[in-house]
Amino acid sequence: MTSAVSVGAEPIEPTGLALSQIDIDFAAEGLEGRTPAAILHWAAERFGPRLTFATAFGAEGCVLVDLIGREALPIDVFTLDTGLLFPETYELWRNLEQRYGLTIRGVRPELTVEEQARLHGERLWERDPDACCAIRKVAPLRRALAGFDAWISSIRRDQTRDRARARVVEADKRFGLIKVNPLAGWTSDEVWDHLRAYDVPHNPLHERGYPSIGCLPCTSPVAAGEDPRSGRWRGSQKKECGLHAGTAAARTWHVTLTTDKGV
Repeated sequence: MTSAVSVGAEPIEPTGLALSQIDIDFAAEGLEGRTPAAILHWAAERFGPRLTFATAFGAEGCVLVDLIGREALPIDVFTLDTGLLFPETYELWRNLEQRYGLTIRGVRPELTVEEQARLHGERLWERDPDACCAIRKVAPLRRALAGFDAWISSIRRDQTRDRARARVVEADKRFGLIKVNPLAGWTSDEVWDHLRAYDVPHNPLHERGYPSIGCLPCTSPVAAGEDPRSGRWRGSQKKECGLHAGTAAARTWHVTLTTDKGV
């Protein structure tokens, strides 16, 4: 049996956000300048079990896992396991779970890497990285967020031009949820100060010239003086995977997945 799933660039209009726009604005203004821990506490109290955190195990994500673990916050945590992560990332995943006694759920694409190659050709990430990200990241994230009212991200405003306008609390029209960005106002120095102060496990690739780490085929070391995200999808204009509404990648990608279910 063959089924087609269309994953498009147009955002899903919210069908009943957990907060009104007035409440979102009030929360964003009231929480601006508060500590990430305070923002996480607010989110946990406001959304309860309908709050989740998606981490990619970057330095920022490790800060938030540390805060969730040390503050014993009842927040669901998951990661998008694309099947193409670095071995060091998988090891960090295990280390964080052991350190904080947390379960970090692995959310995987419907297609294995091998199935994707059969349907769309080998090394899709080289020929059409937006399509690859849509299959291996965006579509799984959409499924993972179903049933939640709000999700936490670890983005910072100074990471990219697309993220510069991120608010601490905002409406994510792509997924129809409230989005909480506890580290929006932090700098890279503040992130690393926290990691060192609390001896937080982090990816050793950071010390090997990888300030931003994604999938292995699409991530390369960054030379001194280069933009921290220049090692992502090097050689292309792409700098975002499309997970965050408002980014260029989120606005432009479009792919139709055709999967053979073998029924």
